[in-house]
Amino acid sequence: MTTRHLYAVRHGDADALGTITGTGRRQARLLGERLAGVPVDAMWHSPLARAVASAAELARQLPGVPVTEAAELADHIPYVPGPADLPPAWAGFFDGFDDAEAASGRRLADALIERFAYAPGPGGPDTHEVLVTHAYQIAWLLRHAMDAPPSRWLGLNSANAALTVIEYRTGLPPAIVMFNDMSHLPPDLRWTGFPARVRL
Repeated sequence: MTTRHLYAVRHGDADALGTITGTGRRQARLLGERLAGVPVDAMWHSPLARAVASAAELARQLPGVPVTEAAELADHIPYVPGPADLPPAWAGFFDGFDDAEAASGRRLADALIERFAYAPGPGGPDTHEVLVTHAYQIAWLLRHAMDAPPSRWLGLNSANAALTVIEYRTGLPPAIVMFNDMSHLPPDLRWTGFPARVRL
């Protein structure tokens, strides 16, 4: 059985302008040290600065791994729920999104799935790919792997430099191996990207 292993990671901690912080660089370096034990074939990253910088930190720990920008990994709203499937707590979040923006976001989300969320052809080698992206894109990949309704991406948050692993196997549904794992980070570097009230 051939397996495509996706290691989806949220960029390191960034400031309000989207610039990676010293904390974010430390997080990415430690994540890179963890992934150094994996036979990584390729790393893909969002074009946004915080993901580019995070990928550069990871790459220092993964010498020889090709690093490539992928527009599908950019931060965006993947799906705007209609009134029937919008949880009341999220009602105001989508204020100001018009139909054109919603359609554009969904096209990019579909392109993300089409490019990365599939099993390799039978008989080929296993592949191991790192995606340096954003919380919403990881949520969309998870929603797809669970075959859940489009609105279920809501509420699936990822911490900065946390690791989510999804396996795509020929002839089988996707398998979520881990979600939002931060065991490579010391306690003081965990849970950034989450509101303070939910940090453990």
